[in-house]
Amino acid sequence: MRVQREQVFAAVADERRQVATLIDRLDDAQLAAPSLCAGWDIKTVAAHLVSVFADSFWVFMGMALRRGSMARAIDELARRRARLPATDISATLRGCADHPLSPPLFGPLDPLADILVHSGDIRIPLSLPFEPDRGLAALALDFLTGPWPFGFVPLGRLRGISLYANDIDRAWGRGMEVRGPAPALMMAVSGRPALLHLLDGPGLPLLRRRLLPGKQ
Repeated sequence: MRVQREQVFAAVADERRQVATLIDRLDDAQLAAPSLCAGWDIKTVAAHLVSVFADSFWVFMGMALRRGSMARAIDELARRRARLPATDISATLRGCADHPLSPPLFGPLDPLADILVHSGDIRIPLSLPFEPDRGLAALALDFLTGPWPFGFVPLGRLRGISLYANDIDRAWGRGMEVRGPAPALMMAVSGRPALLHLLDGPGLPLLRRRLLPGKQ
């Protein structure tokens, strides 16, 4: 288990460095472009990836208590940090890349899923390659289909649906099957419909209705 934790920490560190390098290459228009994360532009997504380790537990909890919501606290802290120059955001992300993060209850797979999904939030709308390691995407799916996918998968989204990653021969859940590449499944489970065209199976119409209510 310790070996796996260290491998996950190393994977998160590598993803942080990749995002930092990407942010350094984006111009102002790209940084201001809408991401796949509803309500956030590209720069705010990057700021959030810094906030998850740079804003202390007590800062976060204090904000959550004042705002009456953990989601609102996450949003406000990300927007506050997004006021900094993009170079500051990328420098912190790169300089603190090796910071290990394993939140209580959620464990190290939470920050792994967070950075993989948010990397897609940045890359996909900018038409940049989104090719996360399939094994890491499978680990993220272990978390996203588990008991504590806070902030990613609301109750009921996967009810009656099973997932099958046909690129790595892994399955999760029970019900009508949705199959496709692990990264596309990861993004769909997290509420991002951008890669639904890469998926198929008898459960896809149900998942699509849940992700895009009123757009069928």
